[in-house]
Amino acid sequence: MAPVDGNDDSQEVIYGLHAVREALRAGVRPLQRLLVLGTDRQFGEIMRLAREQRVPVRVEPRAAFDRLVPSGHHQGVVGMVAAKAYAEPDEILASAQAEGQTPLLVLLDGVEDPHHLGAILRTAEASGVQGVFIPERRAVGLTSVVAKASAGAVDHMPVGRVPNLSRLIERLQAAGVWVYALDADAPKAYTALDFRGPVALVFGGEGTGVRPGVRDTCDDVAHIPMLGKVSSLNVSASAAIVLYEALRQRQGGAGKQS
Repeated sequence: MAPVDGNDDSQEVIYGLHAVREALRAGVRPLQRLLVLGTDRQFGEIMRLAREQRVPVRVEPRAAFDRLVPSGHHQGVVGMVAAKAYAEPDEILASAQAEGQTPLLVLLDGVEDPHHLGAILRTAEASGVQGVFIPERRAVGLTSVVAKASAGAVDHMPVGRVPNLSRLIERLQAAGVWVYALDADAPKAYTALDFRGPVALVFGGEGTGVRPGVRDTCDDVAHIPMLGKVSSLNVSASAAIVLYEALRQRQGGAGKQS
């Protein structure tokens, strides 16, 4: 195992056919993704184990492996080590719906900056969120940088990883959870939403926001008013603003302000 060569966003990797295969079999150190040089027979068992454990698999060119493992002894397979194990989505929802609990969940659609994810986890843990969901692909996972940026919150906040956010939203809705997306073009302000019941909040990735297909699945959409010359806030700042409005309402503040 070694750190990824590069900048401060480095993370640990496991490389080599035997090491990665045994890591997948043991399940002690969770992997956030598996990189393979191809789909040849030699990678067949490792890819099968990864898919059984819902570890995303990506085919990458040799240059990517040489950058991650400068020694060159990678054998065409690298496992990216997660900072902690992901929680099962069913377990997160069950815990949020336990007696005495009112679900407050966060869904992140394509957040790729580890510092933003870490900051969101820190705010979520402080504001009473019971769980955070991220997509399996096109999003940062639970890296060591995320863990550091969360200031310890990653150890207390369950994070579930799902293949399809729209299907998760439909599942939450079927369970009685209202799902609200934050979008700069929405006609109403976030303070007009009622956060006192079972709620899941969807925040989009840097630059792209919530994807249309995900947004259209939600029950309602709202924006954060911007009075200055800057047109938007980063996703971690947006999450902090809205989550603390939810906390204010849940602690007895008036809801649904116009």
